[in-house]
Amino acid sequence: MMNATPTRRRILDAALELFNRNGYAATSQAEIAAAAGIRQGNLTYHFPAKLDLVVALRDEGQAVLRRREALGATDDVCVDYVHHVTSSMELVWRYRFLLRDRAQFGDVDVPRGAPAVLVADLASLEGLITRFGADGLLRRSLDVDLSVLARSLWVVSRYWFDHLDEFEQVGEIEWSHHARGIEHHRAVLAPCLTAEGRRRLDEAFEQAAQDWLAS
Repeated sequence: MMNATPTRRRILDAALELFNRNGYAATSQAEIAAAAGIRQGNLTYHFPAKLDLVVALRDEGQAVLRRREALGATDDVCVDYVHHVTSSMELVWRYRFLLRDRAQFGDVDVPRGAPAVLVADLASLEGLITRFGADGLLRRSLDVDLSVLARSLWVVSRYWFDHLDEFEQVGEIEWSHHARGIEHHRAVLAPCLTAEGRRRLDEAFEQAAQDWLAS
């Protein structure tokens, strides 16, 4: 939350770290308070129930998505694609407990099926793949259903960091982790692109790497 007080911010950061690491059900309010360096009564003053933390973190993640969408598209589909891929991977990793532990939230409204934010994210990626075609960056001889291609690429974005953590226990995300995920994207997408498309996409990924390392 952009307007969170310092104490609320510490609580939310502590809750997010513990929920991600240990799971929602296995994390107590007392543990969150200790991690935030406050008394439990101070925590419950700000967040009376543990589910209130879930709602706050869910709203925070959705706000990040809204800010991303508010930026709008540029005139370069490759730049937009790279931004979408890297930000999506980072977002689902940062708030991974919200997706992983949904069945544990009880009183929080959890509709069946994929969360709306994921449905929208897939639709955005499908739109980007369509733009590759409209810009003449897909091979004319391509015999692939673009919706299947988009879904295959989305699966990489959605599950890459989960896979990496399961096999290598990555902890904090670094650019090298993004870069390896990007290689999987290239393995799927590059054969579908023209030479110009591959060149421009590589340039966009390289610029993203420079921006990340400079930040």
